[in-house]
Amino acid sequence: MAHVISDACVSCGTCEGECPVGAISQGDTQYEINPNECIDCGACASVCPTEAINPE
Repeated sequence: MAHVISDACVSCGTCEGECPVGAISQGDTQYEINPNECIDCGACASVCPTEAINPE
């Protein structure tokens, strides 16, 4: 199961650098998590200032 980024994302980019497998990238309107690469470690969720990242 992967984590997902909700509409609460403000595109600050904090999460991207925390992902140990590089599963997070800038999308058209906000950051996105590639579910095929996410290892569900939660590192991104712990640094998100808007709590926009949650388990799917």
